[in-house]
Formats: sequence, structure tokens, C-alpha cells
Amino acid sequence: MFRRLHRLLGILILSASLVGGWYLWDFRAFSNRPLNLGPEGVVLEVAPGTTLRGLAHEMRELELLQNARYFVWLGRLEGVASRIRAGEYQVAAGITPRMLLDLLVSGEVIQHELTVLEGWTFRQLREAITRHDALQQTLQDISDELVMTRLGKESLHPEGQFAPDTYRFPRGTTDLEFLRRAQNTLEEWLRKEWAARAENLPYDDPYQALIMASIIEKETGLATERGQIAGVFVRRLQKNMRLQTDPTVIYGMGERYQGNIRREDLVDDTPYNTYTRRGLPPTPIALPGLASIRAALHPEAGTALYFVAKGDGSHYFSDTNAEHQAAVKRYQLKRH
Repeated sequence: MFRRLHRLLGILILSASLVGGWYLWDFRAFSNRPLNLGPEGVVLEVAPGTTLRGLAHEMRELELLQNARYFVWLGRLEGVASRIRAGEYQVAAGITPRMLLDLLVSGEVIQHELTVLEGWTFRQLREAITRHDALQQTLQDISDELVMTRLGKESLHPEGQFAPDTYRFPRGTTDLEFLRRAQNTLEEWLRKEWAARAENLPYDDPYQALIMASIIEKETGLATERGQIAGVFVRRLQKNMRLQTDPTVIYGMGERYQGNIRREDLVDDTPYNTYTRRGLPPTPIALPGLASIRAALHPEAGTALYFVAKGDGSHYFSDTNAEHQAAVKRYQLKRH
């Protein structure tokens, strides 16, 4: 009787050992076996608040994971079950469950991009943000003024307040967070450049330099000309001459601008018409890049007071009005 019980107990222990050994072997094999992914891998999105168990079952339903229970056990054994981070992950072909856990704990999520171009208006910036599917939209259908209030900058006009650059961010970043980052970048640029500015500039504060930088940005796309154009405008301000720059007129026209400036537009007085008003316009007219800010604060020395577009992207600079009128006749009137 006792011999039979001992024999049965031995068989049970042996069976349990064999089953346990098989599970241990299978578990170890699972931990280091590549996931069932295609050659391109997959994008795995982990929502905020997702548990490891919930993620494991979701992956099992998508047929990305062969054993959800093993994956949870592995996370617990590794001590990372409660440390996975939300986000969008690029899971490459060949990745194992253990490697996937390392990725989910690292928080190395996919970074999306949005390039903000020099010379954009705030309206164009908002449109680009709205179109980007990785940004969470929280500012739709509210005014520009309210956007600035939410940024804590209610006293600032939004034009020119955001740095053109290429920004990388994870999916789910809000439009407000994006704008705050761009605005902080612009503030830092302006702070550093203002501190290192040239002497005897006709600006009362950094904001006036920002206005000038926006005009320079719209006047030329040639890096080699920014300093020259800045020099012309600075000298005109110092001599109390009107800036007479078309981009400010265009900005003041708003939606009335249809691609051409007519003579009547140049005499139609608006706060931005630098043909009818002296000094700088009241706000920037576009987003200036760092190079234009530097040009505004380090204008090139010289004697030129005028310039005219040559039709090839460059400009002809003149010291006198007579020389300028001859250049206009040569480069502008002959094209009409």
C-alpha cells in the first residue's frame, strides 16, 4: 500500500518536474524568440494608463505575440511590469520579447517632425499645425489673441513670435505645447542676439529689432544680402527716411493682396504702409529666422540707401535716389 503511494508520488513529482522543466524551457525560448512581425516591423501605440497585461493581450489579439501570459511573467521577473511608458514605438523586425520590454521602458518613442519655415505668417503656422496628424488639437476655432493668452503672453501680438526651425516631437504633443516650445526658442534667440548687438542701432528694445528682422526676412532669400539690406534700413531709420518696403504694404493689405501691388496700394495709408509712415510698422510681419535677427542687430556698414530687385533673386544697391531711379528703370520697368 505504502509502496504504491510512494511510487505514485514519485511519478507525480517526476511528471511535475518534466512539465515544469518544459515550461521553463518554453518560457526561456519565448523570451528570446523574435516576435511574429513582418519584414517592415510594426508601429505599436501604447495608450496612457495601459498595463503590461492589457498590452500583452492586445498584442496577442493582433497576432504579434504568441503567449500573453509569458510576456507578463517576463515583465515581472525583469522588474519592469509597472514601468512601461506610453507612446508610439517603432518595433523592428527581429525584436524579441525581452528587447521589446527594454524598448517600452526606455520611452524611445517615434519622433514626428514639423518644419516651420522662415517668412511664414502666424496664420500659416497655425494652418500647418492643424494639418499635422501627430499633434493633438486643442486650439481650433479660437482667436489668435486667445492662443497668446493660453501661452501666458496675452500682451504680445502673435506675429513673429515663433522660431522657424524643424521640431521633433512624439505623437500626442498638443498644439499648445508645440507653440510654447517655438515661442521659447524665439525668446532665447532674441535674448542672446540682443545682448551681443552692435552699437548705435535705432531700436528702443528687442521687439523693434524683431520687427526689423521680419522685414529683412521677407525682402530677400539670399543669405549674402541680409546684412546689406539691414544696413540700408538702419541708415534710413537713422536719417528719418521712410523705409518704403513692399512686404510691409502687402502685410497691411491682408486678404486684399492678390499677387500685385498697385500704385494706389502704396498711397493707401495703413499702420503697415512704410511708404506713407515713418519708422517701423507696429508689429513683425512674418517669422524671422535666426540669420535675419542677427542681420538686424549686426547690419553691414556702407552708404547705400536704396535697393531694387534685379529679377534673379538679388538686388541692386544705390547711394542716391537718382542712381536708384536709373536702377528701377533698368531692372523693373523694362519687364513691364
